[in-house]
Amino acid sequence: MCSCLQDNQKIGIGSGSTIVYAVDRLAERVSAEGLRVQCVPTSFQARQLVTARALPLTDLEQCPRLDLAIDGADEVDRDRVCIKGGGGCLAQEKIVAAAAQRFVVIADTSKRSQRLGDHWKRGVPIEVLPMAYRTVQLAIEGRHGGTAPLRLAKQKAGPVVTDNGNLLLDWLFPDGDHDWKTLSVQLKMIPGVVETGLFVDMAECVIFGGPDGTEELH
Repeated sequence: MCSCLQDNQKIGIGSGSTIVYAVDRLAERVSAEGLRVQCVPTSFQARQLVTARALPLTDLEQCPRLDLAIDGADEVDRDRVCIKGGGGCLAQEKIVAAAAQRFVVIADTSKRSQRLGDHWKRGVPIEVLPMAYRTVQLAIEGRHGGTAPLRLAKQKAGPVVTDNGNLLLDWLFPDGDHDWKTLSVQLKMIPGVVETGLFVDMAECVIFGGPDGTEELH
């Protein structure tokens, strides 16, 4: 990741536990090297990370084109297809990643799979409009198999609500090989679907960090 950073860049900052280390390193380089950057967060959590480290904050209205976006992933397959959205920020994460010239994913080695579903067992997150969650749920299960339960909150009664005020389904897809590019389009075409957690043909590279501090580039 560090080799991707340059002076005077506009950078998308992702969400999740792994991104904390990336933001810490970014802040170190900004301080040590006097780098000038502007950061676009993908969630409330990411915004807090950026402001807590006194990094310059902006948004896509002011900076609609980004040089680089850095984010984590819940799982990455051999073709660099990612499942994202375990934290519920998939729509904003995908918008920011799509606005960037380069999209780099950082993750620990446990997120690396030959095919999606090998390790990540919580399905593909799908953000839906609240009024449509049941019709979307039935459409996914009827057309593509598996189940798509509504994601429920753990600390309160009721469903998880995204930063956009929407609900989340987690599609527990059937085992086997899938054409994720086609499936991503088909899922997006269901009325009521806001975005899916399938990131296809988006990651320029994936950097996997091992427990001993080693890095693998994929």
